[in-house]
Formats: sequence, structure tokens, C-alpha cells
Amino acid sequence: MPGFDKIAFVASETKEAMEALQKLAARYGNVAAGQADAIVALGGDGLMLQTMHRHLNSRIPIYGMNRGSVGFLLNDYSEDNLKERLKSAEITIIHPLRMTAHDKHGAKHEALAINEASLFRQVYQAAKLRIAVDGKVRLDELICDGLLVSTPAGSTAYNLSAHGPILPINAPLLVLTPISPFRPRRWRGALLPNDAEVTIEALEPDKRPVSAVADNTEFRDVVKVEVMEESGIDIFMMFDPGHTLAERILAEQFGY
Repeated sequence: MPGFDKIAFVASETKEAMEALQKLAARYGNVAAGQADAIVALGGDGLMLQTMHRHLNSRIPIYGMNRGSVGFLLNDYSEDNLKERLKSAEITIIHPLRMTAHDKHGAKHEALAINEASLFRQVYQAAKLRIAVDGKVRLDELICDGLLVSTPAGSTAYNLSAHGPILPINAPLLVLTPISPFRPRRWRGALLPNDAEVTIEALEPDKRPVSAVADNTEFRDVVKVEVMEESGIDIFMMFDPGHTLAERILAEQFGY
């Protein structure tokens, strides 16, 4: 592991985060991300996701410190012993999803998602979706507000709010979770191997338009979406010992 002598700090625009940035940069220095041994993100979970997206292909480990609200993806904030904390941190490797969306005009759009790729109804009428896994149709028609494919890292985010299952961070699985399903009423989603390719078709797209979203990147009026894990991209997240993402996800399942 590197000695972490060169640290790049990034911060959200909140007062707390900007004050932390000034203090830490003065104490430890602040280099450009491309020259850094580690990137330290100061803010909330939103900033952590933005930082991971911005440095998807850099292979530079990212260590977050909470200057936001929830902080599920972050470590506790402290100005002391930062280099020692970086040296002793445990690494969690995660892989994003690649979403390919085809719109009704024939255009193809691609985006990566660290948490989830989702489809949503655009108007008051429910969406009608057909779901195939590895080229085989598994559900001819799902009437719903939407549908999401989640990574293990994202399983405690929107997926959990939509009543999807929580996955251990190292589980070789993806979660397929419906959002407010109407028909079939009893279908609550599926667990898929992480090398599965999910294809979702919008039925009646003119009458029931659908948008596709990869984390915070949206494409509207889609007719077909393909989602699969991008196993060739490694994102290195750093956590203090005993407070890893695996431990947090396990704790979440027991309500604390």
C-alpha cells in the first residue's frame, strides 16, 4: 500500500464541508487527484457517489469523511491522524452497472450506475414493462410505477426503500426490484447472478412513456434498456477497521 503522503481533498458546498477542507488541506496538503495516493471526500453520501463517478477509471482509493447527514458510505470525521487512518483502512472493491438505453427516436445512450439503474413512468399512467434475463423473457408484463436493478452497494439505498432485499457487499448478485407493482400483485422481484444481462422493454411507449436513470443520469422516452455489471471497472472504497461497508450493511439488516 502507498504511504499516503499525497492526498487530494474534495468537498461539498456546505459550510461544514468547506471548513473541513480548509483545515485539512492546511494540515496535510492538497494535491491534484491525478497525483494523489488517496482521495478524501468531505460531505455526505451524495458527494461520495459523485466522487466515485468522477474517478471511476483512476483506481485511486477513496476515503469519505462525514460532513453531511446520513453518511452511510462515509467514515466519522476527525482532523487528527488522517494518514494513519488511511494506512490502516480496509478496502472494499465495488463494480458499477452499465446501462444502455434505447429511446423512441432510435438513439442509444450509455451511463454507469454505482447504486442502481431504474425505469420510471413519465406520466400519470402506470408503465408496462417486459423483463428478460440473458435473452429469455421471464415476465411478459409488469404493470408498475417502475423497476430497478441494484448492486450490492446500492441495495441499502433506493432498493431498500422499494422493499427490495439487502445484499452483503461481496455477494455475486444483483437485485431486481419493482416499484409500486400493480400486476402481478404478488411479484416482489428477483435475485440474479452478477453476470446476468437484464433487458427491459417498455410496452405501449407512446401511451405510457418511460424514463431510464443510472444513479442521477436520466434518459427520457426509452423503449428498451439493457443492464449488466461492468466487472472491468474497480472502485476502491476505504473504511476504518470495524466500520467497513460490509459491517454497515449487515448491521442495517438488524435495524441499527
